[in-house]
Parts: sequence; C-alpha cells; structure tokens
Amino acid sequence: MHLLAVIAGLFMIAVILLDAFETIVLPRRVQRSFRLTAWFYRNTWIPWSKFAARIRSASRREAYLGYFGPFSLILLLVLWAAGLILGFALLQFGAGEHVLFGTQPITFWGLLYHSGETFFTLGYGDITPVSVAARALSVLEAGMGFAFLGVVIGYLPVVYSAFNTREIEISLLDSRAGSPPTTTELLLRLGCCPDQEVLDNTLRNWERWCAGLLAGQISYPVLSFFRSQHSNQSWLSALTVMLDTTSLLLAGVDGVRTEQARLTFAMARHAAVDLAQVVNARYDAGRALRLPDDQRDQLRLLLTANGLRLRNDQPANVKLAKLRSLYEPYVQALAERLLFTVPLWMDTAKRKDNWQGGPWDRTIQASSLERPGPAVEDHF
Repeated sequence: MHLLAVIAGLFMIAVILLDAFETIVLPRRVQRSFRLTAWFYRNTWIPWSKFAARIRSASRREAYLGYFGPFSLILLLVLWAAGLILGFALLQFGAGEHVLFGTQPITFWGLLYHSGETFFTLGYGDITPVSVAARALSVLEAGMGFAFLGVVIGYLPVVYSAFNTREIEISLLDSRAGSPPTTTELLLRLGCCPDQEVLDNTLRNWERWCAGLLAGQISYPVLSFFRSQHSNQSWLSALTVMLDTTSLLLAGVDGVRTEQARLTFAMARHAAVDLAQVVNARYDAGRALRLPDDQRDQLRLLLTANGLRLRNDQPANVKLAKLRSLYEPYVQALAERLLFTVPLWMDTAKRKDNWQGGPWDRTIQASSLERPGPAVEDHF
C-alpha cells in the first residue's frame, strides 16, 4: 500500500511538472498524444461552448465566451497546485514519519493538510516530519511551492502582454477594414493602390503580426481562447482578411506587384495551419463555400467600379480557387472549434465602425438638433 502511494505520488508530480514546463517554459508545440493541459482544455471548452451555443444574443454570447480564457488560465494553475499537493501527500504517506501535536492519529487526510500548508509555506507546526525522508520532502515541497508562486506572478503578465500586442493591430484594422473587417472594405479604403509602397508597408506589417500571432499562441496556447475587446473583432477575422486580401492580389490585379503579398500570404497561411492544430480543430469537407461564383463576380464588379481591376479570366479564377483551398478549411475549422464568425469577403450592409459608435451619441445628436450650429464636415 505504501509503495503504491509512493509510485502514484512520483507519477503525479512528474506529470504535472512536465506539463507545466511544456506549457509555460517550452516555446514550441508538443505533439505527444496525451498532455494534461490539452486534456484540461478539451474537457472544459466543450461544455462551455455548448452552453454558449444556446445563447441567442450574439453580444451576450461573446461576453460569456470572453470569460473562458482568463478563467481557464486560473483554473489550470489551481489544478496544477492541487495535483502537486496531492502528489506530495502520497509521498509523505508512503515514505514519511510524522508526529501530530495532540491526541489525533496521523491519517492520509492529515498528511494532505500538512502537504497543503507546506506547499503554501504556512508552517503551522501542528504536524511535524520526523524521518529524514519526510523532512527532505517537506523542504522540497516548500521550495516548489515558492517557485510555483513565482511562476504565477511571472506567467500572467507575460500572457497579457502577448494578448495586448496581438490586439493592437486588430484595433487598428477597425478604421482600415470596417467592423467586422472585410477584404473588400480594406482594399477600397486603401484606395488600392495609387502608391505600391503604401500597400507593401501595410502587408509587411501584417506579415509581422501573423508571425507574432503564431509565435505567441504556440508558446501560450490559452491565448487562442482570449476574445477581442469588441464582439465583432477577433484574431481569426484579422487573419482571414489578410489571407483573403493577399489571395486576391496573387490571383492578379492590374498595376499591382505581388512580391510582398506572396510573403504575407505564406506567413498567414502558416499561422492558420499551425493554430488549427494547437486547438485540435477538425476539418469538415461539407462546409459551405465562402465565395461562390456569383459573389465572386459581384466582388469583382464592385472593386472594378472603384478603380481596382481584377483579372477576369479562367486562369485567374482557378488560381484564386487554389489559393483559397490552401487556407479556408483551416480558418473554418478554427471558427467552428472556437465559435468565431468567419468574415465575409464583402458586406453590402452599411455598418458603423466601432470608433463611430458610443453610448452618448444619441444624446449628443439630440442636443445638436435642438441647438443648430455649423455643420461638422465628415472626413470619413
């Protein structure tokens, strides 16, 4: 019985330490078939997302989903701490000798309490280790508890720093591609493209953003579950818009060079493929096409009317379809897995950008109607 307790304790501590190392310290994706963190997120996200699917209001559903990322992060840290405390309690039960001040006998539950107070360095002294092994385990656990506290203090700011870095470009996309963003709106607002350098600089910035997205969410997979501040924005929408935009440019646009578009497409597609594997997204061949032929023709007419001439021949259409096949299954699988909305290629509805709305706008407009003054020019 005592030997089994020691073996179980060593196994539990080893699994948790390895999992914590791979999640916090190791900056790459682990492809092992079983991981504690992957198991944890798989078995917490599924019920959370199923409940979210029953919420009819899109804004309330996004608000509810927004709690999962931060809450799951805290819950994972609690799981690790509880597992380490239980593991050391098993070791103390199997290998240690203790003295309890008072008349109560030493039991496993008493040792579990002793493990908890040692891990959190409380040190009440009501249970005292006697043997060399028990004392060594107590010192080791106290040191591990102190290190765990340091990891928590250091880990959370790093995760939120990576989150803020990701969200900066997403917020900048609001006035550049609309809310929610679309490829058509991005190209139209760029005035695509009287100055090739403007387009190249924009795509170059998004190439770096895609690289940062990939590096950040592979190092800290929990970031995949962190939602953006606005319900009509997401990292997946931004990534998809970049893929759509660069695929259109690569299919052929009169007067536009494609060197930077090719680099941005490659980086964005790399991010989509790897992040689909990070969250264990699943491919479904039965998903509807995002750009049927009739919508593709409408998109081409709209852009042509605004001075952007897309190639309209069979080779261009085939190339666009091939490029889309390289990433659309992945972004659609990500959207289904994480309950995101995949952005449209074009949105004919007139929507305000997020910066154009505010809680006091109606009051301000009503006041301006009551007190007419000089008209304010709309520069947008």
